[in-house]
Amino acid sequence: MSEIREMTLEEHLGELRKRIIWVLVVFVLALVVGLFYADVVIQYMQSNPISQEIPLSGLVSLSPSDALRVYMQFAFLIGVVITLPVALFQIWRFVSPGLRPPEQRVALRFIPVAFLLFLLGLGFGYYIVFPMILPFMVGFTEKIGTQPLYGVAEYFGFMFNIVIPFGFLFELPMLVMFLTRLRIVNPMRLARLRRVAYFVLAVVAITLTPPEIVSDILVTIPLLLLYEVSIWLSKLVYRKQLQEDEAWEREFADRKS
Repeated sequence: MSEIREMTLEEHLGELRKRIIWVLVVFVLALVVGLFYADVVIQYMQSNPISQEIPLSGLVSLSPSDALRVYMQFAFLIGVVITLPVALFQIWRFVSPGLRPPEQRVALRFIPVAFLLFLLGLGFGYYIVFPMILPFMVGFTEKIGTQPLYGVAEYFGFMFNIVIPFGFLFELPMLVMFLTRLRIVNPMRLARLRRVAYFVLAVVAITLTPPEIVSDILVTIPLLLLYEVSIWLSKLVYRKQLQEDEAWEREFADRKS
């Protein structure tokens, strides 16, 4: 097996710059695609409202720039979704020289799973969390005797603030597996941090949901399960790492003898 040549700091920075340029180029192209298909997504949401509390046909534009802002927000989100697999692949290309061949193959398999988890997180935020929050907000508005009038930019901006964070939160299992592969974390350390992680995830869930115990529980439980799944996956990766280390040590001892 040939030895891996150590790269200088300048070479690392040059490689990182090249990977970032690739991601930016793909994002610009994906943003162009998003500009063509943003209206399709908006029309789908208008014809399939997530909640009957606010018919999307009743949204109003409070500023001449509102429609353009919403259009660009959807185009940006489409661009991010398209670019994410490429960004993950470029991260893999950047770190793969420091990994063993088996670790490179396993890390490469993380990319499609991480992409699917991101989409699953967006779906969880849009189809489960957002419909719980929206009626609460509408009911609270009517409770104080205010006539509801919702701007299209404010409505979709509020929706993005709720939905998009869940896309990244659902990346937790893949992030933990990747960091375990890089030997930055291990299942023992994650288990020791369980109480802190539970507290942080509970705060996130309570912050993103209305102050109502059922909604808090319905969002907190999946996040806690995600952390437990992350620990379980970390154990699998860590156990495989130990087996690979033992095999490598035996092979090295055989060659030395």
